[in-house]
Amino acid sequence: MYDVKAIEEIVLKTIKDMGTAPEDGQIKVGVSQRHVHLSRQDLDTLFGKGYELTKKKDLMGREFASNEFVTLVGPSLKAIEKVRVLGPVRKDTQVEISRTDTFVLKVSPPVRPSGVVEGSEKLVLVGPKGSVYLKQGVIIANRHIHLTPQYAEKHNIKDGEYVDVLVEGEDLKDTKFFDVQVRVRDDFNVEMHIDTDDANAAGLKNGAKVTILKKS
Repeated sequence: MYDVKAIEEIVLKTIKDMGTAPEDGQIKVGVSQRHVHLSRQDLDTLFGKGYELTKKKDLMGREFASNEFVTLVGPSLKAIEKVRVLGPVRKDTQVEISRTDTFVLKVSPPVRPSGVVEGSEKLVLVGPKGSVYLKQGVIIANRHIHLTPQYAEKHNIKDGEYVDVLVEGEDLKDTKFFDVQVRVRDDFNVEMHIDTDDANAAGLKNGAKVTILKKS
């Protein structure tokens, strides 16, 4: 008979040995639901000329969750309704969905950092006042970590660096996320953002703790 507990401990030790965890390297997780960022032009088309988003809740930095929703329609003509719009308006419209959502919409978006929309997937957005055929802008957001400059300096982590992240603990599915992008800005909170697919795969919920592993 195999000693399952002993095997688990060996596996976890091996994973940890592949990277170095900074002291107090645990950070919170934020699970990102599907959402939309709109340009001024597309906001006008979907909600009416001069419409302003209404704030539901402040998020990180200048961003906020609005009370407004749109519907996503893909080539399958199947729709995902009540997709929240995040403010403020951006230069380019961007739709962030999970891989599971792509099976419904029948689209194949790339995995990208937020804001990198060139050559990404197409989709139709439907609002209360109109619709927009989005020629590009649909992505699956990459796993990323937001850090304050103070935290980054303390742990010798640089903006744009890629780290690994260890998930372990009671009620979690022990795993390791590789090549997680770090973003450092003075209006950020210390938090890792993943989509619902990654969260479900590892048993993670908002506020769960994970450990940064700097690459050796």
